[in-house]
Amino acid sequence: MQKQIPASMKTLIEEVKTTFTHDQKIQQLFENCFSNTYETTIRPQEDGTTFVITGDIPAMWLRDSAAQVRPYLLLAEQDEEIACLIEGVIQKQVSFINHDPYANAFNEAANGKRYHDDKTEMTPLIWERKYEIDSLCYPIQLAYLFWKSTGRTSHFDEPFKEAMLTVIKTWKTEQNHQKDSKYLFERDNCPPQDTLSHAGYGAPVSYTGMTWSGFRPSDDACKYGYLIPSNMFAVVVLRQLAEIASVVLTDKVLEKTAMALAEEIDEGIQTFGKVEHPDFGTIYAYETDGLGNYNLMDDANVPSLLALPYLGYCTTDDPIYQNTRKFILSEANPYYFQGKVAKGIGSPHTPEYYIWHISLAIQGMTAPTDEEKKAILQLFQQTDADTNFMHEGFHVDNPEHFTRPWFSWANSMFSEFLLSQCNRVVKGSALAE
Repeated sequence: MQKQIPASMKTLIEEVKTTFTHDQKIQQLFENCFSNTYETTIRPQEDGTTFVITGDIPAMWLRDSAAQVRPYLLLAEQDEEIACLIEGVIQKQVSFINHDPYANAFNEAANGKRYHDDKTEMTPLIWERKYEIDSLCYPIQLAYLFWKSTGRTSHFDEPFKEAMLTVIKTWKTEQNHQKDSKYLFERDNCPPQDTLSHAGYGAPVSYTGMTWSGFRPSDDACKYGYLIPSNMFAVVVLRQLAEIASVVLTDKVLEKTAMALAEEIDEGIQTFGKVEHPDFGTIYAYETDGLGNYNLMDDANVPSLLALPYLGYCTTDDPIYQNTRKFILSEANPYYFQGKVAKGIGSPHTPEYYIWHISLAIQGMTAPTDEEKKAILQLFQQTDADTNFMHEGFHVDNPEHFTRPWFSWANSMFSEFLLSQCNRVVKGSALAE
């Protein structure tokens, strides 16, 4: 059953509609997509925390839930009820990290439900235990942006500090995955991208200073264990954590530890994460193993190489980013697809020639020109299959062929893109700088 949306949300929807008075389609898309997460996926809990389902899957992903509520930070600046809901999301994420930092998705209760009976250390609370760096990045960034948006610091409590120490310990362990890590993951009767090779430990890697990831933000297995955009996101949030430790927690040890790890990972990125491309010059690889192997591509899911300025790792005019952007928005990227109706970035997670609304939103928010932003807006208008909602992937020749009719993350990303077009951006975010 859908909830009534609060007055603050109605006001912002009307404000955006006024900006696009000439375009009823955009008005309807925004009204539906912006309210969707609130109306259908947010579940306040008796303990004051907030559980957020992804949409058509009843579990809460650490990544998705942070991205789903991120546009609501604009409302939380003035609306205490929305602020409390988002603080509840952060508290729920913190409790999940303290439960198991290697899990990516959790149940609303410890009911034993799970995606699959995988060979890994499961508990009744865990829906899926695919270890992804970004699962730990997103809650830190949400906590940071919530502080910047509202001025609240009550969420920086003892469980938060415990979770942050857990994240740092996990990332340090995974700097030496083969030597120090006990994490493994195997799934039977599945496509290769749903399980890890080498008895569940993943392909061999060498020490680089970066931290290892089993899976991408798509929940697909990494080809090579050092996932560059996720390591870049880790650098960003560790620096944000250092600021929290300095300004709010007055914890010099945590501040120094976070900054030192950020520098180690960043040095690894700059040393091992770049390649010389014959057509595009120096670009960032998507993945590497530290052994001389590179995976040159980009995926629609965030963190991605396309999203680096959105995440806050670099600016849009950074020369290596510009080269990388040209590469990933070309057919040199194996997951860039162009058709009769649309062009953009897809994913090995969905069929060939399917591109994602999430990646279109990121392309729009990082676009260097108004012309490109307008072209992206036009694509959104033309590719919702007349549902007035966004989807996971859709076919470049026929948007009526799409995956996941109820996918809250995509709706939120479109909303954030459109809000940015109205100069409404989240305080403390890279887009606000």
